[in-house]
Amino acid sequence: MVNYSIVEKILFPSIHLDERKLEDKLDAKTVLITGASSGIGRELAFVLKNINVHLVLVARREKELLLIKEDIESYKAKVSIISADMREDKDLERLLRFLHQLPNGLDIIVSNAGLSINRSIDKSLNRYHDFTRTMAINYFAPVQLLLSTIPLIEKNKGHIVNVSTVNALLLPIPFWAAYQASKSAFDTWFRSVSPEINGKGILTTTVYLPLVRTPMIEPTLAYRNTPAMSPLHVAKIIANFLYTKRKTFQPWWLIFGQIGSLVGRRGWDYVLPKLLQKRGLNK
Repeated sequence: MVNYSIVEKILFPSIHLDERKLEDKLDAKTVLITGASSGIGRELAFVLKNINVHLVLVARREKELLLIKEDIESYKAKVSIISADMREDKDLERLLRFLHQLPNGLDIIVSNAGLSINRSIDKSLNRYHDFTRTMAINYFAPVQLLLSTIPLIEKNKGHIVNVSTVNALLLPIPFWAAYQASKSAFDTWFRSVSPEINGKGILTTTVYLPLVRTPMIEPTLAYRNTPAMSPLHVAKIIANFLYTKRKTFQPWWLIFGQIGSLVGRRGWDYVLPKLLQKRGLNK
């Protein structure tokens, strides 16, 4: 059950999930979910708990993964957990070895792991590592994951889902340079290679999300009272797309933001620096 305010109900309409169609589509399939210990990844795992499916759940926090595994396996799904920091070469290599040893191969990848940073450029001058670590998890890790597993997905004529952000389709905004650049990098890469891998019989889907109420946004006080999607709502959207085979999801209102980004860029570039200066937000 998703508890939304009136505004959130308007911004984020509900989606119908046909559990029978989902079960038929995923029966005996193997599904990899990255970033599975909380938020969207965790909720998606629980949405799939009553299906005869093998869930491979990946995240850094092993304790949380073990609790999820224990809970889900009291239902129908089988669960394998991999505690791994995908920014670390040795952890990513261990994950890839596991995937290549799966007896029935790999059918679906939900690329969900990510890192968000909200910091002004003045506070970033001595924090180059903010940019390398966001690129490591938001761009380099999913690229390396897919480069290794595309042959597995091709063999099973599978499906790859990229959990992205609406910011990849809009004008960039201040304070989010590290996050936006890294997410946009993978979004562009994925859109570029999708026609090639579609030709191999692999389905591709990108889910462009607005603010989602996950642990990742908790440090940002301004977001506490901002309308945001529920992780469960997003999980149901992803699950729906696994059987409807839709190519993209984006909020209905995003088109207005895209039009504004196209026609209002000059005004944005002129007004925003003055606004930040006036409010003392450029530090």
